[in-house]
Amino acid sequence: MKRYSMPDSSLSPVVPDLPRRRFVQGLAAGGLLLGLPSILTPAWARAADTTTGNAPVLQGTEFDLTIAETPVNFTGTPRMATTINGSIPGPTLRWREGDTVTIRVTNRLAEDTSIHWHGILLPFQMDGVPGISFKGIPPGETFTYRFKVAQTGTYWYHSHSGMQEQTGMYGAIVIEPAAGETIRVDRDYIVQLSDWTDEDPMRVMHKLKMQSDYYNFNQPTAVDFLRDAAKNGLSAALDDRKMWNEMRMNPTDLADISAYSYTYLMNGSTPAGNWTGLFRPGEKVRLRFINSGAMTFFDVRIPGLKMTVVQADGQDVEPVTVDEIRIGVAETYDVIVTPREDAYTIFAQSMDRTGYARGTLAARAGMAAAVPALDKPEPLDMSDMMGDMSEAVRVRHARTEYGPGTDMRVDTPRINLDDPGVGLRDNGRRVLTYADLHTIGGPIDPRGPGREIELHLTGNMERYTWSIDGLAFGSSTPVHFRYGERLRVILHNDTMMTHPMHLHGMWSELESADGRFQARKHTINVQPAQRISFLVSADALGRWAWHCHLLMHMDAGMFREVVVA
Repeated sequence: MKRYSMPDSSLSPVVPDLPRRRFVQGLAAGGLLLGLPSILTPAWARAADTTTGNAPVLQGTEFDLTIAETPVNFTGTPRMATTINGSIPGPTLRWREGDTVTIRVTNRLAEDTSIHWHGILLPFQMDGVPGISFKGIPPGETFTYRFKVAQTGTYWYHSHSGMQEQTGMYGAIVIEPAAGETIRVDRDYIVQLSDWTDEDPMRVMHKLKMQSDYYNFNQPTAVDFLRDAAKNGLSAALDDRKMWNEMRMNPTDLADISAYSYTYLMNGSTPAGNWTGLFRPGEKVRLRFINSGAMTFFDVRIPGLKMTVVQADGQDVEPVTVDEIRIGVAETYDVIVTPREDAYTIFAQSMDRTGYARGTLAARAGMAAAVPALDKPEPLDMSDMMGDMSEAVRVRHARTEYGPGTDMRVDTPRINLDDPGVGLRDNGRRVLTYADLHTIGGPIDPRGPGREIELHLTGNMERYTWSIDGLAFGSSTPVHFRYGERLRVILHNDTMMTHPMHLHGMWSELESADGRFQARKHTINVQPAQRISFLVSADALGRWAWHCHLLMHMDAGMFREVVVA
């Protein structure tokens, strides 16, 4: 996609050099171009501004979506965004279980585009992955998606072309049960989280390739060393630094991109914009959390309010009440809250603790509550690097893992599901874990697995390469599922980053450590040095994508094609 910057001329508007804190908070209104007179505004910026903070709602069975570039300003610097019907997020699509929906998508960009219906069960030709399920949508053309809606719950859609998702191309999907909603509430809000950068995303990727910790400002300091020496002794502190240096790894490498570049959004609103959902005290309010970020894990809480989780990835779960939820990229969680005071802050801080998205639940418009301070970042520990050193589970590695594209291998992964993850351990709050999730109704298929497939998530942080079994997508061959079979998939994370793994077209039925059915999901977070297993019923013929949903990890090679035949 052609990216735009302000022209270097005497007529160019001057954008103030705002401090970084202002960039984290953003502007109160994301669609404004600083009120510039038209004579000083570049031609591209005189197009209709992007609508932010209030996604339109479309419902029925016939939909028309137009993909185009429209101007947006989240930080004080005008940029072009990739939008659907001119909004960020794109329109919320409300479908009904059992209906056949027709969605006509018109491409007004100068490059190919696509829409993938994330977590939706459909024919592979409708899945929207260029080069796998279809050719993509060329400039000036319209592609018609048509499929029967076979599920219910909260989902989302996004581009599967280039870096368009990073530049604003995503929206929410709500599917109502054919027999009527069983979760009774007084209010129902979508809370769609995302990350925005003023930089060209390809430039961001280039920086990461040159220096993988370019955006990491949580590096260990001399002060940290002195503190560790006072706490653990000089020898232990030196040994710790020596270990990390020899591995050429960083214990604070929690996220590839930080708030140095990112402004975090809630429903297309910056923190300063303060998206607000209204309620009457005592009402039951449903919040449909969707992580539409390109690269950001969000830790979500509402100080003063408990959240009762009722759905995960669109599937009903046994209700569990928590204080905090880590939402991986592409995951969805539906929660119910009962606010009784005037205002509460919805606080979604990034996993690396450099910034946050924020909104408000309020009894009246214009109200706000105190915004919590960011938690202190917690470094990775030995379990994130080595796994379970008791050697309860020992694995073997493929020959392809021994090469320049792989900088670590975990021999004894941990298999527990009750770890909330780095930054959330023992924080004094009740944090949701996968061990808490129990999908109502049990597995979709009573059969046990007929065979197993084992894959390792691999990478080299210094080179910023990402792969599966040491092979990037371009060097890989497809994974083959036999149509109709029930199989177990085992994923080993041989890296120190959490990977949200998304298998298209089929459910991933997460297992507990002892092999019992846990939860039905479309995206599963695999923590550092962790082993995850899930069952799949290969009931969808065709060619499917399977990848890490961190956009730049996928682009760098953590991607496979799955063929069901």
